[in-house]
Amino acid sequence: MQLLLLLAVRCLWLSWVCAMQHYPASWGHYDVCKSQVYTEDRLAWHYMACQPEATDMTKYLRVSLDPPNITCGDPPEMYCALENPYMCNNECDAATEELAHPPELMFDFEGRNPTTFWQSTSWKKYPKPLQVNITLSWNKTIELTDDIVITFESGRPEQMVLEKSLDFGRTWQPYQFYATDCLDAFTMEPKAVHELTQRTLLDIICTEDYSRGYVWKYDKTVRFEIKDRFALFAGPRLHNMASLYGQLDTTKNLRDFFTLTDLRIRLLRPATGATMVDENNLSRYFYAISDIKVQGRCKCNLHANSCVFEKGKLSCECEHNTTGPDCSRCKKHYQGRAWSMGSYLPIPKGTANICIPSNLGTAVRPNVSSLGVANRNQARVCDNVLLRCQNGGVCHQHQRCQCPAGFSGVLCERVQCQGESCQDLNSGQASHSLQSSGQFLVILLVFVFSMLDTWDLSSL
Repeated sequence: MQLLLLLAVRCLWLSWVCAMQHYPASWGHYDVCKSQVYTEDRLAWHYMACQPEATDMTKYLRVSLDPPNITCGDPPEMYCALENPYMCNNECDAATEELAHPPELMFDFEGRNPTTFWQSTSWKKYPKPLQVNITLSWNKTIELTDDIVITFESGRPEQMVLEKSLDFGRTWQPYQFYATDCLDAFTMEPKAVHELTQRTLLDIICTEDYSRGYVWKYDKTVRFEIKDRFALFAGPRLHNMASLYGQLDTTKNLRDFFTLTDLRIRLLRPATGATMVDENNLSRYFYAISDIKVQGRCKCNLHANSCVFEKGKLSCECEHNTTGPDCSRCKKHYQGRAWSMGSYLPIPKGTANICIPSNLGTAVRPNVSSLGVANRNQARVCDNVLLRCQNGGVCHQHQRCQCPAGFSGVLCERVQCQGESCQDLNSGQASHSLQSSGQFLVILLVFVFSMLDTWDLSSL
């Protein structure tokens, strides 16, 4: 009997640990825009916030170089190794496929041998700067979900700037500066990403971490760390995505920081491997990039769970009666209230904020709460088909939701906080359930271990 009870407790403990490990992964899976639910008299739609899955966004970009003739091979040119100026057996010839290094090789399948890569002309016009702008354009607003990783076939540049645009390349702003000496190159104190805090997350920093070690075989990547910035809110292993989504939902500047339409890599000075440039061997100095990774998703304002690529253009497949490339406006005849982006809150399913038909009320701009939900005093706040009250609420005269006990909000979308000690609802009911399970487990373990004193374990 005692052995069976001990085994049962062990199984319960392991199950609870596994649940705690895997439970956070469910946050952020906003891949369902709506589901059918049964009401008292019929089947109806229940709408939720949704967004496309993250993917490799380099499959959909257009790349351009400035100056346009900066790619090697026209005319053909011989290159020397940076670490050995007398080993000059690398040829670039644009007219020969095996020897050509065009820009598209920065985005092809990695793992081929020999490695494919884009390569610039050499620094044959020294001391004039060897500078290249590589612009990646999506013609669509996207959201970054993972680190930007640039892998160099040559030595990593000694000076570089990563920039982004939010208006299709009309204006640019820096993302991060890179240099072997930040003070000398950009008059900035060097800083690493792990030194940032929640307050300084949006600061533009200069880092020296990726500009050294030009000869190391396994040290050729340059990163813009997205996940380390996510971790400032979600924890070291991104275990608390509820906190991150809550911040993204309520802080526009934070949301915009990870959003862009274009990315620009400004290569300002190639690797030299020394304090002085060897003017007798300028074929040693050039840029070469074998791979660029940009992981992200189409920005659809939480109104679409898929994004299509047709005729060379990305576009959200909008739900919730919205339309446009980013689902950023209401469809015609669905402007019964002003458009609003979806909300991640309340966690975990969010609020859809669907557009409602124009014939349900005058198309006036309602007051909008911090969650983007229409104010409860606005006429035609709810109905029984398109904008259902949530969590068992009942729509009363299209003007307000009568919420059951324990819920509040315009659409009964919020779990009601009981007592002054309730500080944070981001974890929602599910986390409360986990907490209750944890409390139960602790009580059970205390009971079991108190009983162990009365058992004769030598007989087991």
